[in-house]
Amino acid sequence: MLDIQKIRADFPILKREVNGKPLVYFDNAATSQTPQVVIDAIVDYYSNYNANIHRGVHTLSQEATDAYEEARLKIQRHFNAKASHEIIFTSGTTHSINLVATGFSSFLKEGDEVMVSALEHHSNIVPWQMLCERTGAVLKVIPMNEEGELRMDTFDSLLSTKTKLVFVNHISNALGTINPIEEIIQKAHHVGAAILIDGAQACPHIKPDVQALDVDFYVASAHKICGPTGIGILYGKQEWLNKLPPYQGGGEMIKEVTFEKTTYADLPHKFEAGTPNIAGGIAFGVALDYMNDIGFDAIAAYEKELLDFGTEQLLAIEGLKIYGTSVHKTSVISFNIEGIHPYDIGTIIDKLGIAVRTGHHCAQPIMDFYKIPGTVRASFAFYNTKEEIVKLAEAVKRAKTMLS
Repeated sequence: MLDIQKIRADFPILKREVNGKPLVYFDNAATSQTPQVVIDAIVDYYSNYNANIHRGVHTLSQEATDAYEEARLKIQRHFNAKASHEIIFTSGTTHSINLVATGFSSFLKEGDEVMVSALEHHSNIVPWQMLCERTGAVLKVIPMNEEGELRMDTFDSLLSTKTKLVFVNHISNALGTINPIEEIIQKAHHVGAAILIDGAQACPHIKPDVQALDVDFYVASAHKICGPTGIGILYGKQEWLNKLPPYQGGGEMIKEVTFEKTTYADLPHKFEAGTPNIAGGIAFGVALDYMNDIGFDAIAAYEKELLDFGTEQLLAIEGLKIYGTSVHKTSVISFNIEGIHPYDIGTIIDKLGIAVRTGHHCAQPIMDFYKIPGTVRASFAFYNTKEEIVKLAEAVKRAKTMLS
């Protein structure tokens, strides 16, 4: 059992009002809120040991380096990577995906096939389209069904020895569907394909074990997991990271530079050119400590309660339809009310202090599948309450009355 009121007290923003109403924050799938302990870690860095890392013999530099690399170790342990140098700091999930996509330009040729799913965020579609344009590879798409699940029978038929790369999200940001990534990884490997899993939406709810999954690449962003924006990670198996060329050139990622030739640093620094987001990396580690102290099993159980309760409350509203009805889903409810644009609903309930996301959620192919312009998305976190969900349902009813 979680002590929700104690947890809520850790998040200063939950005390504020919006439009004269207590804030109800249901946009967690876009960005989670930040506990005070993470905010304190950022302030502590800039207040007490702000210095560049890996490059100085002075005390501040050494302290900053130690804190940054300790954060890398925390992330390694959290994801159960085999080695800390398999954790590459990036600016976030999009950066991580683009790093891999750019690197694979060296390996693909015309006629090779890469595969994405119909449930992907744009950041796990566009880089692969660009990769195909550069190499002549062919993009294949795993289709979805009305419940918002991947059609695994079609996935099986699309796989072949031509398949070189498979990219699937762990959880759909638009619908909340939890994809069967264990099966997808195993089948991709069976035909010799590498696989990248977009874990941006999964990591707030699930603690991935990258060794147990046997995944080649796994990517995530701190700002979905109670951490700061502008920092994320790419996990990659050592053998793959050694094969990929550097993504950017500059300081830190080199071993030796002459005007005739440059040699590159060992992992992980080969992919970490320039001064990184030091405070962000340190705070990322603190955020994972915070989440692990609460416990991901307890978080998942409570969020399932919120999902079930929210589904019941919203479906009681006449004319409301939920998109994404898989049995296997996390605490995301995407919905519309017949005859009303989602933007209008979102605008009205914002006046009542309720923050939701409206639109296509950077997943336009999903909306095209359902032939809708977008949805209202309410996404719940472990610091939300059933009382807040009741407020959401009442606000949606009010919006419906005003807009009908």
